[in-house]
Order: sequence, then C-alpha cells, then structure tokens
Amino acid sequence: MLSIGIVGLPNVGKSTLFNALTRSKQADAQNYPFCTIEPNVGVVEVPDERLQKLSDVSKSKKIVPTAIQFVDIAGLVKGASEGEGLGNQFLSHIRECDAIVQVVRAFEDNNIIHVHGKVDPKEDSEVINLELVLADWQTVSKRLERVRKDAKGAKAKELALELGLLEKLDVHLQAGKPARTLEYNEDENMIVRDLHLITMKPMMYVVNMIENTKAVMENYNLDAPFVGVCAKLEAELAELSLAEAEEYMKELGMGETGLDRLIVAGYKLLDLVTYFTSGEPETRAWTVKRGTKGPEAAGVIHTDFVKGYIKADVVNWKDFVDNRGWSGIKETGKMQLVGKDYVVQDGDVCYFHVST
Repeated sequence: MLSIGIVGLPNVGKSTLFNALTRSKQADAQNYPFCTIEPNVGVVEVPDERLQKLSDVSKSKKIVPTAIQFVDIAGLVKGASEGEGLGNQFLSHIRECDAIVQVVRAFEDNNIIHVHGKVDPKEDSEVINLELVLADWQTVSKRLERVRKDAKGAKAKELALELGLLEKLDVHLQAGKPARTLEYNEDENMIVRDLHLITMKPMMYVVNMIENTKAVMENYNLDAPFVGVCAKLEAELAELSLAEAEEYMKELGMGETGLDRLIVAGYKLLDLVTYFTSGEPETRAWTVKRGTKGPEAAGVIHTDFVKGYIKADVVNWKDFVDNRGWSGIKETGKMQLVGKDYVVQDGDVCYFHVST
C-alpha cells in the first residue's frame, strides 16, 4: 500500500489532522513539541462516488474502496538534519513514505505555542524544506566521497555516469534546491532511485486555517500544490455521526470535507488511477500507477494474474452504469476486448481473462 508522510513544525496541527483523517485517537495531539515520537500509521479509504453507482447496477453484496496509508511523523525543527530534536530519527521515517504532505500553520491561537513565535506559513515551509534538502545533501555527499575514491581505479569508466550525477546533485542541494527540481535521463533516474532521497518524493502542502477563513490561498506563495483545511473543524466533524456531520456541514455551507479533498489530492499526488471490478460478490476499487498495462494491473488483484493474463473486457464506468452492467454493455459495442499492451485508464471497469 502506498503511504504519505505528514510532516511539519511542532504545533502546526499535524496530529490533529491525522486524528481526524483516521477517525482515531491514537495520535497524541497535546500542546508541546515532540509529543509524537514514533510515527502513527492510519489507513484511509479514498472517497469515490462511482463505487456505489457500480454496486447498485451489479447488485453487489459489498463495496471495497481503495485506500492510502497516512503516517504522522513527529514535528521537525531547524537543525533536524543534524539531529536537532531527534531529527535524524524522524527523517528516517519520511524516507520510507512514497510522498509528503507538509502541514503549515495559518491560524493564530495564543494557547498554542508556535516554535518561532509567529505565524508565517511561507517561513515554516522554508525551514522544513531546507532541513529535508540538507538531509539529502548529507546522503549525496557521503556517497560522492565513496564514488570519488572508487572512480580513481579500474572502475573509473563504469562509475563516470554516477560520479557526474552525484557532483551535479551535490551542487544543486548545497544551493538549497530539492532533488526533484533537477532533470534526469533514464539512466540517472535509476541511480537517483537507489539513493532514496527525501526531496525526490512528490510533495504538497496542507495550510491549516482558522474555521471559516476565506483567505486567498495564493497569498501564501507556496512552491507546490496545496489544500486549505481547518484541522480543528475536521476533528470536530470526525467526532460526529455521519448524519450529524452532514447536517453540520450543511449549516457551514460545506459541500465536502477538507479531509476528502486532501485524500483525493494525495491520491493525485502519487499519480495513481483507479480501475474497478464489479459483480454480484463485490464492487471493488483498485489502485495502479498511471501508465500501468493490463497484466500488471491484473497483478494487483493476484500476482499469478500477471503471468496468466490473456486478455480483458474493459468498459468505462459510466457506460457500465448507463447500460446496466455486463449483460447490457455487451450489446452496445462500447466494451473493448484488449490485450497485454492496453494501458489501464482511470474509471475502467475490467474483467480479466487469465489462465490458471
């Protein structure tokens, strides 16, 4: 399962957001730095209104959404890359995630201490981003030192590409720039992947705002996609029953929760698409990376399906619903019979033919 690490300075609302996301109390959201020592992990269903419509047509006995794992990582501080505030331990948790959600604080509250004594989302993000860059620079500089030694001998030609890339990365990171902003060719990408750099991971921001704040988000001038969320309000909604939460949202004029927007944005950040299988036993959503071909998509259901893949019946979910399922769609000519080179699209309903 793909995971997203939630990072930020202490007391910006990370753990409050995580608690609301997972509808749990497992993360300690007390008002002091480093209250989260070990990362808290929660699995969150990805909201998708298509599932219910497909299930209604197929008369499915159950619905199984796709999910993302969120990891609440303890608050980072200036100097984290050198171990300040247990920084190295926390940074190791980030390396294990597939993407990063950085929470920055845009709310004033005299009862909640800000580690820098003032609320400035842009400054908060710059502190965190610099620590992540410095952590990567340490990784690259250590590797560069080893490769320079090895490249002096018989392996000089073999290591030329890696040496050149590491030298380029070293300069880039020393300038305070994240690794993801450099361009790499296919061979370089293979080397960079093995370095497990934090700043190669896709990243987005959550701006934790005051309830009912209508601030223009662009004013924060952040350097990545962002979602505005009031973690305090989301935590309140998470405490209510579904019916009560819907009623409260109507009163506030909210069409959807901030958390739903965050989950969907996180899903996009990971560059994922959803395909479906739908029948009487169940309607289920499956997650694959964009560009995945039929056999690998089938392999998400069962690894044996990759080797046993023969072909697949594929139809767009809306056509599937409009024509009342598999029996109806076969008469319309809208169903495709595809082979191994077919690239699965978001919203495909698939039936895989495999040999066992």
